[in-house]
Amino acid sequence: MIHDTDLASQAGPAEALSNVSRRGLLGGAGALVLALSLRTPARAADEPKTFGADAMPHGWRDDPHLFVAIAPDGTVTVTCHRSEMGQGVRTSVALVVADELDADWAKVKVAQAQGDETKFGNQDTDGSRSLRHFFMPLRRAGAAARQMLIEAAARQWGVPAAEVTAENHVLRHARSGKQAGYGELAAAAAQLPVPTGDAVRLKDAAAFRYIGKGKTGLIDNHDITTGKAWYGLDTRLDGMLYAVVAHPPVFGGKVKSVDADAALKVPGVVKVVPIDPPTPPVEFQPLGGVAVIAKNTWAAIKGREALTITWDDGPNASYDSDTYRAQLEEAARKPGKVVRQEGDVDAAMAKAAKRISAEYYIPHLVQAPMEPPAATVRIKDGKVEAWACTQAPQATRDRIAKRLGIGPENVTVNVTLLGGGFGRKSKPDYVVEAALCSKAMDGAPVKLTWTREDDLHHGYYHTVSVEHLEAGLDETGKPVAWLHRSVAPTIGSIFVDGAQNEIPIELGMGLVNTPFAIPNLRMENPSAPAHVRIGWFRSVSNIPHAFAIQSFVAELAHAAGRDPKDYLLEVIGPARIIDPVKIGDAWNYGEDPSRYPIDTGRLRRVIEAAASGIGWGRKVEKGRGLGIAGHYSFVTYTAAAAEVEVGPKGEITVHRVDIAVDCGPQVNPERIRSQLEGAVVMGMGLALTAEISFKNGRAVQDNYDTYEITRIDAAPKVINVHLLPGSDYGKPLGGVGEPGVPPVAPAIVNAVFAATGRRIRQLPLRDKLSA
Repeated sequence: MIHDTDLASQAGPAEALSNVSRRGLLGGAGALVLALSLRTPARAADEPKTFGADAMPHGWRDDPHLFVAIAPDGTVTVTCHRSEMGQGVRTSVALVVADELDADWAKVKVAQAQGDETKFGNQDTDGSRSLRHFFMPLRRAGAAARQMLIEAAARQWGVPAAEVTAENHVLRHARSGKQAGYGELAAAAAQLPVPTGDAVRLKDAAAFRYIGKGKTGLIDNHDITTGKAWYGLDTRLDGMLYAVVAHPPVFGGKVKSVDADAALKVPGVVKVVPIDPPTPPVEFQPLGGVAVIAKNTWAAIKGREALTITWDDGPNASYDSDTYRAQLEEAARKPGKVVRQEGDVDAAMAKAAKRISAEYYIPHLVQAPMEPPAATVRIKDGKVEAWACTQAPQATRDRIAKRLGIGPENVTVNVTLLGGGFGRKSKPDYVVEAALCSKAMDGAPVKLTWTREDDLHHGYYHTVSVEHLEAGLDETGKPVAWLHRSVAPTIGSIFVDGAQNEIPIELGMGLVNTPFAIPNLRMENPSAPAHVRIGWFRSVSNIPHAFAIQSFVAELAHAAGRDPKDYLLEVIGPARIIDPVKIGDAWNYGEDPSRYPIDTGRLRRVIEAAASGIGWGRKVEKGRGLGIAGHYSFVTYTAAAAEVEVGPKGEITVHRVDIAVDCGPQVNPERIRSQLEGAVVMGMGLALTAEISFKNGRAVQDNYDTYEITRIDAAPKVINVHLLPGSDYGKPLGGVGEPGVPPVAPAIVNAVFAATGRRIRQLPLRDKLSA
């Protein structure tokens, strides 16, 4: 635990975390998730089902020796085992530990853990799980450290531990007047047994100094804003070489022939290295192609341009977005695999007073983080060391080991800051590429960089989808039947070759768990083959499902002559608790359905809060409209209301967005607000400009000029974040990073309809109103 003068903060890639002892690791690994769960045998009948952090690979840890180090001068270094990509997790992790430790925040620093899940517990930074899964373990680690300091003081002073207090970095014994700083007793405290289980005494929430207060800025903000922070692209090592890869322009393609003579004549180019194509399923394997290694990145890029490569484009050579959309629409208009069914939809439709149908289309999207994938690898004496902007350090470690044919214990992964991730950096193919290049150079350090064009042309794309919805309304306009067919290539296709149906994780993202009070419902999932690598994208399948469902409810409201907000609340129905398993969602974001049921009362409240915030029902200027949408995702409830103006040439301006969230107890409200503001801007980009399309198997968009993210001048002038109270820290936490995105696009589209009377069912909206 506690005494460690050598533990380094993240000041550079050559520095390492040293002398962090551990003792009595708690927790355990439960059922594997996502890719691994697709291939694991069914759980034995007598094996208890695990949830949350218990169900993640390598589980969780709460040993203070892993997370807390106190130097003799009192400096507290908190080790963050999750990846920082702008969401503020390094701050939030440190904040939780520091509060239970009762540390002075001015004396707290943060260090980044290396990739080692056996030691630190699960390290995947995705699914809005970091604090959801580790809030209580981190609290226990901080509280245990505090108790060990108190015990050390009591022994040194010869007084009962019950009479010693720890407050703001100072230990005191009131009766004798003795006091000491944390640093003075850290070495002695480190030698004491770690309290575990019920022996760990957590603070009462009323005594929190940092948790829930919303007054703590980013712990490493100074380094980030002054350029001292280290990102994946910043790694510098002695003797380092640089590399880029010429990837197959079509997924599944490979090199037929290559002429590297001209490339080798480019000044600075030192070697051209072939990279074998992946064997299905592709998972996180490199795409293959030809790597150019040089003395600087520019020389590597120019060398790549000089390569003469003949490609075999493979089975996806004819992939075309327009043709594929027609295929998805054809599939959506026919019955598919039934994934949820209640009542008799066909009979109710036949008796309905009015029938409404609509289809919605969302194209491929790409994460496009500001910092593209980058990694540096060095091999020495049979040991591999990597520096990478990765969301999945253990997966990175394992994939490097597998590709190089060595044991994972011989691989060290140093996690740098990430200049954005959004799911792309969960897949470490680019780090494996760097390892292969280092091996080709006899272990010399090689930094491999993807350009922006590489990132857009060869990434893991958010799925394209067609959502087909039908509803039957009674004489009052109330829906009595609901049919939803979701057709999209599945993320499961990168783990199981040929998979064509959405897996339970995707179905549970706003499809089968639609919490509507409609007596007759059927959700279907027709098959769809994948022609690109499908990957995680912030909020994943919630995006198309929420866009379609919330747009369609607004269409039904118009058909019924009703206010869209009132109609949405009526479709959701009265406040009630729904067991997600009973409506076909066995996944439930990996959480225990008894702890995390669907609470329609909470969903209703965020919709009402967003509506109240924007002044729903007020009169707006001509050409403007208000739209609203709500959604449940990552066990959190979110709603967005937008005020939009459509100009005479169809130009769209989003003037204001009010977004409301109920994520349960709030650990770091300042970061929650930032995450939701970012979600609004990102969701606006998905609504208005973002699209990846394919012709002849190739991605059409090249850079930010054609794959447009929201520019600062186009962002809403006003974003109001409404955090619904969640002060009971005994209740389970929801997610924060992802739930803000899904309701934004449908709120904007619904506002466009209110402004113009034109219903747009295809994203992005750009140019759709100019005709």
